[in-house]
Amino acid sequence: MAGARAVLIVEDEFLIAMDLDLILSRHGWAVIGPAATVAEALRLLQSEQPAVAVLDVTLKDGAVSPVAAALRERNVPFIVASAYDRRELVGGEVLAGVHNIGKPIDEHRLLAALREAIGP
Repeated sequence: MAGARAVLIVEDEFLIAMDLDLILSRHGWAVIGPAATVAEALRLLQSEQPAVAVLDVTLKDGAVSPVAAALRERNVPFIVASAYDRRELVGGEVLAGVHNIGKPIDEHRLLAALREAIGP
C-alpha cells in the first residue's frame, strides 16, 4: 500500500484509532493499521511503506520510540497525537520537536499537520 496518501496509525485506544481511521479514510488517505502495540507497528513496517504516520506516545507494550526510530530510519515523517506536553520525557529524544496535534483529535488540526509533514 505504498503511496503518497498512505498513513500508518499507531494508537492503542480503540475508539481514538477508529476515529482516526474514519477521518483519514473519508479524506482519501489509505490507512495502514491501526496498530495498538509497538510490536504490531514494527511488523506492519516490514511489509508496508507509509508516506506519513500518526503516533500515540504510550502504547500497550511501552513507549512508541522504537516505531519513531524505525520511521526516521526509513525517512518517513510522523506526527504525534498525545495529551503529553513534553512527550520526549515519556518517549525519548526521538519525539522531541515532533508536531503534536494533541488529544482529543481535532480533524482540521490532524489534516493540516499531515499535509505539513509530507510537504508540497
